[in-house]
Amino acid sequence: MTGQKPVAKFTAGQTSAAIWGNEIQARNGGTATILKATVQRRYKDNKDGQWKSSSSFSRNEIPLAIYCLQKCFEHMIEGQKDDDNGSVEEEVVM
Repeated sequence: MTGQKPVAKFTAGQTSAAIWGNEIQARNGGTATILKATVQRRYKDNKDGQWKSSSSFSRNEIPLAIYCLQKCFEHMIEGQKDDDNGSVEEEVVM
C-alpha cells in the first residue's frame, strides 16, 4: 500500500483506521476492488522524539480502535466510493 491513498480514514485521538482498495483479478477476466481496513495507534517515541505507529492498544485505546473500525465497516457496507478527484473521506473525533 506504499504510495497509495486510502479510500477513507477515521481518527479518534491517536488511533486511526483506514480503508484501502485492492484491485484483484476476477474470475470472469475483469478486475474487482476489494476493500480492506487497517488500524493503528500513533505515539511519540521518548528515545528519539520521532512519531511512530503501533498495532497494540491499551485498555483505554481499545474503544477508540473499535469506533474507528466500526466507521470503516459502515463505510464499506454503504458502498460509498472515493470522489472522482481522488480525495479521501476523513473523519476526526477528539
